[in-house]
Amino acid sequence: MTETAVSPEAVPHGGRSLRFYDVTSADGTRLRAWTNDVDGPTVLLCNGLGTNPYAWPALLARDCGVRVVSWNHRGTGGSDRPADPDRVGVEAFVEDAVAVLDDAGIGRCVVAGWSFGVNTAFELATLHPERVSGIFAVAGVPGGTFSSMGAPLLLPRPVRRPIAMGVTATLERLGPLVTPVTSRLPIGPVAAELLMHSGFMLPAQDRADVRRAVKEFLTTPVDWYMHLARAAARHPRVSLRKIRVPTTFVAGRWDVLASSHDMRTAAERIPDAAYLELPGSHFLQLEHPETVHEQLLMLMSRVS
Repeated sequence: MTETAVSPEAVPHGGRSLRFYDVTSADGTRLRAWTNDVDGPTVLLCNGLGTNPYAWPALLARDCGVRVVSWNHRGTGGSDRPADPDRVGVEAFVEDAVAVLDDAGIGRCVVAGWSFGVNTAFELATLHPERVSGIFAVAGVPGGTFSSMGAPLLLPRPVRRPIAMGVTATLERLGPLVTPVTSRLPIGPVAAELLMHSGFMLPAQDRADVRRAVKEFLTTPVDWYMHLARAAARHPRVSLRKIRVPTTFVAGRWDVLASSHDMRTAAERIPDAAYLELPGSHFLQLEHPETVHEQLLMLMSRVS
């Protein structure tokens, strides 16, 4: 492990801690991993595609009670792109997750996922069940993600995936033209307020967290992000018959990217899985940080 940065952040409620370091995945791709360096049971976070630690403010608090290890996806947030640009998608992300666990000396732990990270978490539990002691799924489904999009917009299920694939393919082609604009967007208080009242996202508890998370997210070139998204969208639904670890689903009632109905029915197929639906969007950990964190701690208690 090569440590590359230490960046503690002082805030009023107990302080925040965040440290970045490098991990090498199985195919030689260098990943920018991160941890909160908190004492407590370990959680592997499979983050939303192309997102960053700042999207999880509760997990950066020094008093959060759990040690988090995670990484930034290939070609985002300081992680290298793979030598073969097609070495992306959920299968590659699982390899990256295993590399992060091995590097940290973690044999088995609870795995949390958000958005596309839920795909990674369930695929990891399927391919390497010995590494997963519990699953915490936030605003995401265990595979078939594009077919789950657009439910609050009343899009018929048969058209959801074709529309999503068409949009991502178009943005991938237009990415070199769009990125110079998106990467320079001023993400100030006004922009954050507009985003939080757009319907895509609802008002968050801390506006500064939203600005930081969005600003970091926009550093990824649009074409590369859409390349990752299309690859990840090929991940089929995971069979849940073999999932026998404590599992919790936290869904957003008005989430346009992950259907709460699909999350609830997935929970129903896993013995003793917990399901909670919150009045929120896809960004529940920003909109309801205390509630989401409380659900994680409750899952940790069930596991232990």
